[in-house]
Amino acid sequence: MKGPARVTVVGAGSWGTAIAGLLAGKGLPVCLWAREPEVVDAIRSSGDNAVFLPGVRLPPALEVTNDLREAVSGAGVIVSVSPAQHVRAVMEPIAAGLEADVQIISASKGIEIRSLERMDGVFRALLTPRQMETFTVISGPSFAAEVAAGAPTAVVVASASEEARLQAQALFQTDVFRVYTTPDVIGVELAGALKNVIALAAGVVAGLGFGHNTRAALMTRGLAEIARLGIRMGALRETFAGLAGMGDLVLTCTGELSRNRTVGYRLGRGESIQSILGEMHTVAEGVATVEAVVALAEREGVDMPIASEVHAILTQGRAPREAIRRLMMRDPKPEDWS
Repeated sequence: MKGPARVTVVGAGSWGTAIAGLLAGKGLPVCLWAREPEVVDAIRSSGDNAVFLPGVRLPPALEVTNDLREAVSGAGVIVSVSPAQHVRAVMEPIAAGLEADVQIISASKGIEIRSLERMDGVFRALLTPRQMETFTVISGPSFAAEVAAGAPTAVVVASASEEARLQAQALFQTDVFRVYTTPDVIGVELAGALKNVIALAAGVVAGLGFGHNTRAALMTRGLAEIARLGIRMGALRETFAGLAGMGDLVLTCTGELSRNRTVGYRLGRGESIQSILGEMHTVAEGVATVEAVVALAEREGVDMPIASEVHAILTQGRAPREAIRRLMMRDPKPEDWS
């Protein structure tokens, strides 16, 4: 693959910073846009994003700026890594000035609450049809700190365009970052968003002191919920058994680095969501996504009891133990994804 003239990573949180470091480490010309001036100052002065990814030395050639128009000017590839609820607001002011053949790669995991759109739907409202032809998503089990540390990692890229999939695969592939491809944009996006909701629930059961039995049951039935909604909305069933589905779900429900699991754990220990979020400077996407998931499930006529109970804990003050009891006492049924 011929390298792009410029790769811009929009969003300098932990994941955006890790992606920028990965690409710059391959010798590609990469510019990282950060909203926070202190992030730009820190990276320029010390080569370290001390705010969101401390202790990780970034390649010296990595550019960093607060000027978004400057960052995307002339970019052949733009990797969007803003929190899902902010993607539209970040990209809308500069969308009209993007290169006609720019490839947008979305690395955000979530569903926009006000529109119930996945990220491909958000970008469809901002980009030209030509630009949307190569729209691509990257997802999978990939904690930013471990990617930045060079831990072997596997992810998947999805696009309706085979050429775009192969270009994205070649862009990200390294000897420690393996990239698979799929045409299933819907499935990859929904899996990446919905697993955060199940991770909140996994944290809750851990915070309540339950063990491996409970967690295994929750993850298995959580995957069934994710697949049920995804298949109803046009996704491929096999996507949910892959990296974007089962892979990311296992990581986010069990890994100590999972922000969503951490929030759920603290909820299970009796803390309020307001106090938890008040102490966080990073985003736990599942907290916002659960509202959209419940609305989507209602719109599509899909039963998602775990998501519904997480929503009740967050918005109705339902006690976590009562939520577990309600799940266990549902009417008996066959085990399936229907």
